[in-house]
Amino acid sequence: MIARAQDGTLLAARLLLAAALLPTGIARALNVSGFALTLAGSGMPFPNGVATAAVVVQVFGPLALILGVLPRLTGLALAVFAAVTAVMLHAFWQYVGPAAVAERTLMLADLGLAGGFLIYALTGPGAWSWQGWRAGLAAERPAPQRAPAKAPAKSAAARGGTGKKSGGRAPARAAA
Repeated sequence: MIARAQDGTLLAARLLLAAALLPTGIARALNVSGFALTLAGSGMPFPNGVATAAVVVQVFGPLALILGVLPRLTGLALAVFAAVTAVMLHAFWQYVGPAAVAERTLMLADLGLAGGFLIYALTGPGAWSWQGWRAGLAAERPAPQRAPAKAPAKSAAARGGTGKKSGGRAPARAAA
């Protein structure tokens, strides 16, 4: 019962974390050039490349998060993305008054997301995910049957023989 509640909570957490990035990622994917112009206006070097990379991370990262695919890689990549976004786009120390408060709030929200992604990278997605589904399939498969290990052969001296092989087949031994 507790395991199911934990898996449900992990699924809800994955959905909530993905909801923080996916809508913005889709909106930016529909207007990558406009996003690149915004980045160029803020002085970002290589705005087209940065905009394209950001869109890829903001669309495919949350999808991988929702499905529970490669949780460590996905969690770390999204945490780095959120932290870099916080520092690059929400430099509150450059503002004064209410604008500084708003930028600081946005920066702290992005850093909070980074923390959530790091927790996801450490805990994993739970059983209700692609990874959990694959682990369940592997557990259902029967283990391959191995042949029983054979006992080491006795030496000729221990058998009481002369060390010469007999001319016929060796007698079959009963398996234990």
